[in-house]
Amino acid sequence: MPCRGVRGATSVDSNSREDILLATRQLLALMIRQNGIEAADVASVIFTTSPDLNAEFPALAARQLGWLHTALMCFHELDVPGSLPRCVRILIHWNTDKTADEIVHVYVKEAQRLRPDLSKLPPVDWEELERWIEGQLKAGG
Repeated sequence: MPCRGVRGATSVDSNSREDILLATRQLLALMIRQNGIEAADVASVIFTTSPDLNAEFPALAARQLGWLHTALMCFHELDVPGSLPRCVRILIHWNTDKTADEIVHVYVKEAQRLRPDLSKLPPVDWEELERWIEGQLKAGG
């Protein structure tokens, strides 16, 4: 079974623990749901933040969603002039039989401008997404 990369990015309202975890949980939930990802099939996940986000490790959001046995790492992106501020990016290494062109990459909020060619999701029902996340938090993933 091949290992595929699933990319995603979002913007965060502020450099606070709560906002980083909220934005990361939402992004991860969308990536999981758009692709049908099961935690058991994930080899590892890389989380990056823009240099202006340091109030929390975004990987904690995956742990909150029950990804307790998945290898997770956090890094800062390069501080390139003009790059998107307050940005969290995720790269999931996923063992799947899906082909590369079947993978749905998720770019939401201000991060849509990073990859407008991949920002073709239908409008997100944020309230419904939060209900799904809440169910995952209660179930432990």
